[in-house]
Amino acid sequence: MNKNHRLYQADLRAIHAVSGMEALRGKTFLITGATGMIGSHLIDALMSFGDINVIAVGRSKERAAERLGEYYDSPLFTFLEQDVCQPFTTACHADYIIPLASNTHPLAYSQHPVETLFINIKGAEHALNLADRCRATLLYPSTVEVYGNARGTDTFTEDYTGQLTLSTPRACYTESKRSAEALCQSYHAQHGTSVKIVRLCRIFGPTMLMSDSKASSQFIKKAIAGEDIVLKSKGNQHFSYTYVTDAVSAMLHVLLHGETATPYNISNADCDVHLRDFAELCAQYNGKSVIFDLPSDTERQGFSIATQAILDNSRLLSLGFKPRYTMRDALTRTIDILKG
Repeated sequence: MNKNHRLYQADLRAIHAVSGMEALRGKTFLITGATGMIGSHLIDALMSFGDINVIAVGRSKERAAERLGEYYDSPLFTFLEQDVCQPFTTACHADYIIPLASNTHPLAYSQHPVETLFINIKGAEHALNLADRCRATLLYPSTVEVYGNARGTDTFTEDYTGQLTLSTPRACYTESKRSAEALCQSYHAQHGTSVKIVRLCRIFGPTMLMSDSKASSQFIKKAIAGEDIVLKSKGNQHFSYTYVTDAVSAMLHVLLHGETATPYNISNADCDVHLRDFAELCAQYNGKSVIFDLPSDTERQGFSIATQAILDNSRLLSLGFKPRYTMRDALTRTIDILKG
């Protein structure tokens, strides 16, 4: 991906415009999952804003260099080579901690369910211990998956409890995220740890990993290649999506203005679409078609059983946040940036 692309630079400036960003100057962020879709975009935004220190955490400095290498010589940037399942040393200090490390796509769930579970739970535990020691604020990135499957056509408010199942390998992700949220609430109640929680819907954007097996990422890769879009279902699923720039902006807005120990749904009503419509928009980019194809047994193991997952973002909007991008605009930007 070309980070100098004019659209990508415009996206970074949109994040810089988040209300209250000036208060972050001189502060230190510790971010795990630094090379992921959200983590790398967040770091690009913080580093380009200036006068913010970033500690990026990952398991390989060499692999991270492919995404973040331009920052390695900056005095504002530190790369910490560490497995998030291990505790942080006492020398580590930060003002804000965002534990983004996670297996977040279906193939990872089905192939590495035990690893997925421990990355989420142990990663949250060690991040919370560090926040407690440093008196830092931890922003926990949870997920729409904690709501399970909707009852009929219900939308998900922050107090919603849907239908959950423990009988699939995918439960490793949903249940570990629910446990991590409970851990955040417990640290706040018992230790007074400053914790803020966001529940992300399905995120897409130009910082996606090419190894990402989510349906939306597969559609985007087909659009980049100028090929027909392959849909592994009838596409009747109705989901909330959000462009990665809106997601990062909303996360920082909650960090700066949200209430402690209160979850906030992050979504954008302009990006609530059926899966087939997402696929169709990608196909339209090159005048291609949508082709329906049944998934393999391995693929199906990692698929969500949800058919309706619309997040109500009223609580987020009450903080004064407004998403910027429509679905068509966001998809076009994503493909243009990646092709460029």
